[in-house]
This record gives sequence, structure tokens and C-alpha cells, in this order.
Amino acid sequence: MSNKRTYLVTTGLVVALSLSACGRADHLGRAPKMTDAESSAEFQAMLAPDPAMSALPQRTESTASLWTTSQSSLVADRRASTRGDILTVVIEIDDKAEIQNSSGRSRKASDKVSIPALAGLPQRATEVLPEGASMDDLVDADSSSSYKGSGNISRRDKMTLRVAATVVERLPNGVLRIEGSQEVRVNFEVRVLTVSGFVRPSDIGRRNEISYDRIAGARISYGGRGHISDVQQPRYGQQIADMVLPY
Repeated sequence: MSNKRTYLVTTGLVVALSLSACGRADHLGRAPKMTDAESSAEFQAMLAPDPAMSALPQRTESTASLWTTSQSSLVADRRASTRGDILTVVIEIDDKAEIQNSSGRSRKASDKVSIPALAGLPQRATEVLPEGASMDDLVDADSSSSYKGSGNISRRDKMTLRVAATVVERLPNGVLRIEGSQEVRVNFEVRVLTVSGFVRPSDIGRRNEISYDRIAGARISYGGRGHISDVQQPRYGQQIADMVLPY
């Protein structure tokens, strides 16, 4: 039973390491591939219109009128409002946080007990005590403790980006769920930017833009993949060792 369990654990570990290495094998000796934009939820939202909007009765308007409600009208509201519409997300993060704590504690205690005289009893007891023992210094104790701790945290995040996002769903309460992605490949490195969250149509500006701090449940990811990202990460064996070893 022990050998079978060891075999299963070893096999599972080898399979896990092999699957995790497949991501690096994609760009082994070549530039990493970029994901297919047509397989994203954004493209699907553009293909399939909002069922609620298509169910509304369509108004017949003169093509010569400037006051039509179509997107091509000069007075139409071009802000994103339904599934498949596109808007711009402005990410300007400049956060700074500093935390500093300091604490200290000190304690000292001293106790001394002696019985030099008590109706002659200490003298009688000294006669039967071992040589050098005396009731004059019965107990003498001294203790002290000291503690000092300090901590300091300093962090700053700064990011300025713009990315186009697509409305993938209009919720029953009118809130829009958006998703956006952007990939830029330079030589053998792909920079990947993704953003998602929920926005109110009223928060979208007149230029069809919305700031990141007006996105509820915002998920913003900025990273990359490629040869440079690979060498910046420790090997899988080292990561497993760091997770398992207690020291």
C-alpha cells in the first residue's frame, strides 16, 4: 500500500509539472503567441445583440432627419449603454500608503526573604543546616524582562493606462458588466492588460470614457508572458520546496 501511494504521488507530481510547463513550451525558441480575439466574451457580445433591446418595437424615422436616435445622428448619445457597445476605461492609479508601528515593554522584579531572628529558632536551625547555609539569606530572587518591536510598511503603486472595454451584459437593474483586454508584443515578450467590473451608465462621460475608480468590483491585471517573465520566476521545483519546507 505504501509503494502504491508513493507511485500515485510521484505520478501526480510529474503530471502537474508537465502541465505547468506547457505554458513555457508555447514560446520555446520563438515569440509567444497572442490569444485569439474572436474567442473572447467581448467578441461574442458584439455578435449577439441584447435580447431585451431587440424585443423593443423599432421606430421608423426618416433618413434625412438630423434628429434621429441612431448612432449616426449628430445629436445621438454615443455612450455605451447596451451589450456589444464599446467604451474606454481610463486607469490612473497613484496610491501611496505608509504604516509605522513601534512598541516596547520592560519589567523588573526583585524578592529577598531572610529570618535573622525569631525567638532563637533561626540560630537553632542554623546548627542543623549544612555548612554554609543560614536563615539570614533564606530566599533571594531577581528577574527582569524586556521587549521591543517595530514595523514599517511603505508602498506606492503608480499606473497610467487606457484600454477599450466591451459591454458583455446589461443586468436587470441597468448596471453594465464590462470586460476588456489588450495585448502588445515586443520582440519575445507579450504585455497583457485586462480589466473587468460593473459600471453605471450615468457614470460614463460624454466622451464615452469611465475612470477605474467608478468601476464596482474592478479587476485590473497588468502583466506579461515571454522569455523575460520566465527568468523572473523561480522554477517549479523551488516553488514547491518553498511551499512544503517549514524552514
